Amino acid sequence: MAYEIVTLGSKEIEVDEDGFIQQPELWDEDVARDLAQQDGIEEMTADHWQVVYYIRNYWLKFEIAPLIRRLCKETEKDIDTIYDLFSAGPADGACKIAGLPTPTGCT
Repeated sequence: MAYEIVTLGSKEIEVDEDGFIQQPELWDEDVARDLAQQDGIEEMTADHWQVVYYIRNYWLKFEIAPLIRRLCKETEKDIDTIYDLFSAGPADGACKIAGLPTPTGCT
């Protein structure tokens, strides 16, 4: 897999070919905002942050992304709302912005 160094949140961070960061410990809200802008999200709303922080905290606790069903239940957002917030979807959009490496559970 190919990796490159990009600047996110004023930090140089290694990402994979899909744009997932490889050093999750470097994630912060500035990194998230830059990742969101790359996905066409101009401004992160409270709903965006709710989903991102749920995914991030779940990953920090279990070292895997939450299943979509759990994500929807715990954030009280249906799958259509998740796609409205993150047009790339929960895995390629929300999990990436939450600073996860390429997810296995967010499917």
